[in-house]
Amino acid sequence: MNWRRVAVLVLAFSLAGGSMLFADSATQKVKLYMDGREVEDGGYVIDGKTYVPVRELEGLVEYDEATKKVNYYKPNVHIFLFKGKDVFSDIEKTGKLKFSVFSQIDNLRTEISAIRVAITAPDGTSRTIQTKDVKDTGSNFYFVTDDYTYDFKTAGQYTLGFYMKPAAGNSDFVLVSEKSINVLK
Repeated sequence: MNWRRVAVLVLAFSLAGGSMLFADSATQKVKLYMDGREVEDGGYVIDGKTYVPVRELEGLVEYDEATKKVNYYKPNVHIFLFKGKDVFSDIEKTGKLKFSVFSQIDNLRTEISAIRVAITAPDGTSRTIQTKDVKDTGSNFYFVTDDYTYDFKTAGQYTLGFYMKPAAGNSDFVLVSEKSINVLK
């Protein structure tokens, strides 16, 4: 009787091991780079198709547990930087600069509760320029920050990020668009 149990267990483990080996050979983890930056969790190739984590696509993601449905929204965000009435993107290394950010948003197909604009220096330090709660924005709207003074201490690429906070659930801010500011030597 014991030999039958052993035989059944050996057979079960053999089948399970073979299934795991087959699944592993059909799934391959790959490095994923988005705009030159490596995504921490990477991506997968399964049966010849590449799968990317949707949360890494710089858009708003909603998941409905009841229907097992994922909605992904990527609004168009156009960002302009103003120093007084002059538009700029590349600047000389000037030190402190007073500017405002004008953003035109269109094709927003979901509700949001807040907007944030932040700047990240070449060394990775980030500062919030402005955060604002919003209601009933519609699909097309504008957002202009108050004047903001920032010290561009070093030459290099600074990144201006435009974030939205989904209205559904208690989600955090999600990056939906970026603009580079090149500070020249």
